[in-house]
Amino acid sequence: MDIRAMIESVVQEVVQSMKLEKEKENFGKVLFVFCDSSAHEPFADQFIKLKNSKIGYDILFLDGETSSWLGMQRVESTGSERVIATDEYSPAAIELAKDYDGIIIPEIDLDNAARVAAGLKGTIKAEIIFSAIMLQKFVLVGGDSPGIKRSDRRCLNTLSLPAPYQKRFYSYIEQMTELGIEFFPQMDLSEAVIQKFTKKLEDVQSACESDLRENDHALENKAIFKKKLLTHDWIESQAHFPNNSIYLSKGVIISPLAKDLLKEKKLTVRFIEKG
Repeated sequence: MDIRAMIESVVQEVVQSMKLEKEKENFGKVLFVFCDSSAHEPFADQFIKLKNSKIGYDILFLDGETSSWLGMQRVESTGSERVIATDEYSPAAIELAKDYDGIIIPEIDLDNAARVAAGLKGTIKAEIIFSAIMLQKFVLVGGDSPGIKRSDRRCLNTLSLPAPYQKRFYSYIEQMTELGIEFFPQMDLSEAVIQKFTKKLEDVQSACESDLRENDHALENKAIFKKKLLTHDWIESQAHFPNNSIYLSKGVIISPLAKDLLKEKKLTVRFIEKG
């Protein structure tokens, strides 16, 4: 085996393991989908907020239109966060949403909005949004998008859609909202993501607390013996055994007469951690 190939293989394994360890430290992870390789620059401060909130993120650059700098290869960063640039070697768009808790689309155009609203695929953004909705992942979109692609703005030297197209674009936005897609100003997207994960954590904590309360309440209604020796007399003194069961702490001694009475009354002995 070539020594260079072996070193590359080892380094890739180490980097991958480091990425996995880093992901475990995060509360979750989102994917940002940008139009091109420079569109992410205004979001640098938002990425810092996400890192400080222990929310992981990856970046997808839709630079199929700029294959001059991509060449014919898939590009991934070697930094702390993964960066994907699309071409024919990149992951299938419909598969991407599976690895994330949510998808962030800072800017959407008339064409993609029409496809999403109609449930159509055919573009990378439309397929990612389609798969995210199917997998019940949250989708956040920049609410101040002009509706015209960055490349089209540069080519046509215009910053906004004409009135008839604007009306159509806003109708698509309403239909996307009905699908569960949420719209926020581009510079507030990170805050919206943080709120999503904060609510998720609060829901989990609330569910755990509710389970604990239910368990405590259930234990209160059970026949629990808390002494060291279970006797015949104690069993006889109990008026009722819920579910025909008696709950003992581990290590409790059952007297011979108590064992006979348990069989006679057909009571089930269950051991619990709680004494």
